[in-house]
Amino acid sequence: MIEPIGTGEAVVFWVCAVLSVVGALGLIMSRRAVHSALWLALTMISLAVLYIANSAPFLGMVQIIVYTGAVMMLFLFVLMVVGVDASDSLVETIRGQRWAAIALGLGFGILLTLGIGNSLAGTGLIGLDGANSEYGGNVEGIARLLFADYLVAFEIVAALLIVAAVGALVLAHRERMSPRPTQRDLADQRIRNGMHPGNQAPPGVYARHNSVDTPALLPDGSIAEQSVPESLRVRGDMRPVDRAAVEETTELSEGQPALGPTTHPDADDPGSSPGEGR
Repeated sequence: MIEPIGTGEAVVFWVCAVLSVVGALGLIMSRRAVHSALWLALTMISLAVLYIANSAPFLGMVQIIVYTGAVMMLFLFVLMVVGVDASDSLVETIRGQRWAAIALGLGFGILLTLGIGNSLAGTGLIGLDGANSEYGGNVEGIARLLFADYLVAFEIVAALLIVAAVGALVLAHRERMSPRPTQRDLADQRIRNGMHPGNQAPPGVYARHNSVDTPALLPDGSIAEQSVPESLRVRGDMRPVDRAAVEETTELSEGQPALGPTTHPDADDPGSSPGEGR
């Protein structure tokens, strides 16, 4: 017994159906391959919502995770790396592929029309709840069909996906025309171009500061501006040098007391020893 369609289910169906058709038309009519892939992603997401709304949560999650999340992102990655544009899509690399695509599209349209006609006639329909309960649930029913009735087709599709992934890697691979430069080559190039031959100066590290906005000091006491990131220098966020801290640090490194000698209370006592006044 087929349950009547509720208002919420009807709203979800019409919204997702319209988005699916719009995405399919955008896929066909877009002039750029990347835009077509994005329209296809919209269609896949709308179909996933329809699956979930029709008591098929496993199919909906697989539609989002596998197709929209993995396969669709693979398409976008290949298109962006290879750089397919509108002029490339007009070149027929395989002879007869356009007529084959038209024939397959017409065949799919006929099957879709027959399926919609059977659903409208209501002949032989038991509903998704009845179909899921036959094998104990939605996941169990899909497993029964995939690994029993359609095992060969399932393996062929899996092989095609692997071939597509390997093909994407082959298309994205670029042969190196020149040998990879070594560290010596990079150092020689820096010297020939008049660049800094070694590493750049790190940020200044004082006793009171350890931050990227503190500039390092050159041996003559001037500021090394290259030690501070350019973004901070442009914004004017470079910390001013605390000369008092620098002098104090210099005195400490030379073994001099930074705060001066301290006087012991008994320093004026004639009987005290010379070392007790420090």
